[in-house]
Amino acid sequence: MALRPVLLLLLLVAAWRAMVPTVARGQEPIVVAAPASGQLGDAVRPRAYRLDLTVDPARPRFGGHVEIDVLLVGDAVSLDLHGRSLSVARVEAVSGNLRVPGSWQQLDAEGAARVIFAQALPAGPVTLAFDYDAPFADGPSGMFRVAVEGAWYSWTHFQPIDARAAFPCFDEPGFKTPFVLTLRTPPGLLAIGNSPEVGLAALEQGMAVHRFAPTPPLPTYLVAMMVGPFATLEGDAPPRGARRTVLPVRLVSTRQNAARLQYALDGSRQIVGLLEDYFGESFPFPKLDQVTSPVLPGAMENAAASLYRDDILVLDPASPVAQQRMFATVVAHELGHQWFGDLVTPRWWDDLWLNESFANWIGYRIGHAWRPDLGIEGEALGAGYEAMETDALLAGRPVRQPIARSSDIDSAFDVITYGKGGHVVGMVAAWLGEETFREAVRRHIAAHRFGTANSEEFFAAIASVADNPKLVPALRSFVEQPGVPLLALRRDGDRVIVTQLRYTTAGVAPPPGRWIIPLCLRRGGTRACFIMDQHTQSFSIPGEGPVFPNAGGTGYYRFELTAGHWRDLIETADRLPAGEALALVDSLWGSIRAGRGTIGEMARLAHKLIRHPDPRAADAADRALARFVRENIVGARGRRGQRLLREKLYLPLLREYGFDPRAGIYAQEPAARAQRRVHVVNAVVGTGGGRKVRRALAAAAAAYLAGDRAALDPAWFDHAFDIHLYEGGSEAVPGLLERALSSEDPVFRPAALGALARTGEPQMAASLLALADPRLRESERRDLLDGIMSRSATREYGYAWALSHVAALLAGGEGQAFSTRLPQIIGRFCSVTWANRIAHDFRGAFAGTPGALELERAVERVRNCGLLDDMMGPQIDAEFAALR
Repeated sequence: MALRPVLLLLLLVAAWRAMVPTVARGQEPIVVAAPASGQLGDAVRPRAYRLDLTVDPARPRFGGHVEIDVLLVGDAVSLDLHGRSLSVARVEAVSGNLRVPGSWQQLDAEGAARVIFAQALPAGPVTLAFDYDAPFADGPSGMFRVAVEGAWYSWTHFQPIDARAAFPCFDEPGFKTPFVLTLRTPPGLLAIGNSPEVGLAALEQGMAVHRFAPTPPLPTYLVAMMVGPFATLEGDAPPRGARRTVLPVRLVSTRQNAARLQYALDGSRQIVGLLEDYFGESFPFPKLDQVTSPVLPGAMENAAASLYRDDILVLDPASPVAQQRMFATVVAHELGHQWFGDLVTPRWWDDLWLNESFANWIGYRIGHAWRPDLGIEGEALGAGYEAMETDALLAGRPVRQPIARSSDIDSAFDVITYGKGGHVVGMVAAWLGEETFREAVRRHIAAHRFGTANSEEFFAAIASVADNPKLVPALRSFVEQPGVPLLALRRDGDRVIVTQLRYTTAGVAPPPGRWIIPLCLRRGGTRACFIMDQHTQSFSIPGEGPVFPNAGGTGYYRFELTAGHWRDLIETADRLPAGEALALVDSLWGSIRAGRGTIGEMARLAHKLIRHPDPRAADAADRALARFVRENIVGARGRRGQRLLREKLYLPLLREYGFDPRAGIYAQEPAARAQRRVHVVNAVVGTGGGRKVRRALAAAAAAYLAGDRAALDPAWFDHAFDIHLYEGGSEAVPGLLERALSSEDPVFRPAALGALARTGEPQMAASLLALADPRLRESERRDLLDGIMSRSATREYGYAWALSHVAALLAGGEGQAFSTRLPQIIGRFCSVTWANRIAHDFRGAFAGTPGALELERAVERVRNCGLLDDMMGPQIDAEFAALR
């Protein structure tokens, strides 16, 4: 009798195989092509998910049972969805009383998948059921795990298309559905999802079963699942505005960080309130978890369970100002996403900018509102000006980029989307007026709550509140084409004649480009805004003094002036608002790179700005000069001139500010002063006048590494460890390396590893890249390569290593994401010859990857730097040599 069920099963399997249309009997399955567009289409629409997963971070694999309710628009014998590296043991479709088995097939490396059924499924509602398991990832993509101080933890990071590595799904942003999550874990572990856990975990078959409330509609990339012996700190955001109840807020981190979460808890609660005020409505979800991981490269806006790299949340009031500033902007960015991205989601990745550009802008805006003393406004404008360096290249893309294939998605997560897009949003907000722009944002959110939207709908919201019909076309002209406008200005009494063209650097012919520009000019106390929609136009602005071409610095453009106009603005630079000072430095920098401005003009601007009250503005010109030095355009004579200039500018400030490297010495002074001291030390530490600073840092590093944690503040880690290794030589290396690898301190560990990578010793570079210590994470090895390539003495060694290991570096899901960073690492040379070599050596490896565009940018940067050096290198070096 026992044989009869087996025989029946064999007969059913044989009959099923006979009906499967893509499998020929006696042959291997026919490989069916994945959808060419990367999009699944509307033939099948998911309506709800039920995930019941067993997750034990101490084991190499996880798995479970997934059910997806879908709607078929027509009869189907197969359907397409997503799944990558899943071992699917069973697939079944249920339609009414009909139960149909299916076979699973992954179609490509990116995770397009197909299920083929034993018979056609009828149109209408169907439930798909999957039993499967999958490997944990080692790096921060999909469901990944890390051992921290002997304990295993797991997290998820699904953006943009890595949910498919954790469960079968329809992994596109336009599909928003509720999720019901059950996590089965070893007893004693905390489990986190997007919604609150319902009751206490029950014990079933030796596993703790955590059941979570249904979520609102979410896309797959915002689903979150975290499991581990986490430390937590709980609090709440009190009722505020439209929210009549408390919002539970919890900080979650690995156990060794338990004592340093209060700052982030307090700040998160306050930032939530500021965002609620801006959007005019309550936080969209019933709770908020703020979770950290030691290996995440940045942060991720999972709905109600945002994830951050450890050092973003693990800090205290005595932490360096730069770390506090990072907390403010990143947390405001990710929590801003809870509305703009999570509550309202782009339909497809070509509108990623709706998420990230807006969040980048509001992250700086709300971060500044939370802590005005941190100097965050200047950081926002600085991000836009830095984006211009990439946007000025001919190898570019628009902010809103059509996404034709899945491999194109990662390339959209770049400085164009974040830096340029955020600056353009800020430009429109400033031109339109903050209150009016906020009303447009609120209308957009209200119209698409828990749904999806595209650029057209966002433009429509702006048009509905704007008085000027040209504003939306202006926004389009910046979002839908690449390039940086260059405005050439000529004054004629109270009139300014402006001509627009596309900015390029020396030796590069400008391609055609035309923008509709929201232009704001300032003259004395008069600010006048216009829409410039012609190639050349004149504008009237009465008043006294020189005309500033970018009032407030919010415009996304550079300007070129007559020599007298440059001189007049430089003379008044110390009285400019911070944003305008930054715009002036950026446009002068651009003029020098284009072969028009001079190093002497930038040096005069550095003298004028050195006492500016905004720290970023005060040091902007010095930073611009330092970039020429880092690129090796400046020779030995020029470098000496730069050091002399820095001594003249910064030694008086050092005497005025004082310097003591001990921890917390400056924790009680104003943030702007503490921030300024950091750059003062950066400027003088490499000069003859910086000997005392170097001695103090060396002694502090030695004491710190000997166990005196109070001897060295984290603000000075980089310089202190660099000096420690320089003075200690090869004998200092093993001790610092061991201290780094045995530490989970989120600030010390990367700082120590970074110093080891920057020694400039080829032998050290070789040993670090070959290091087989299991405590070194693969993401850290890639960071080491970055540090090695930052030093000219080890750059060629790092290049050769990257070339010989490029296949491994680009392998796997994390490698695809890294492919956009690797060209930036290898593109630090400055010659036409090196540009040609990089193109020859790496184009084949990057073809078809998200990093293909970034490689072309790297090649162009290296070539443009070489052209500038060939055309103007001796002149630039001579001008540097004359600095004092």
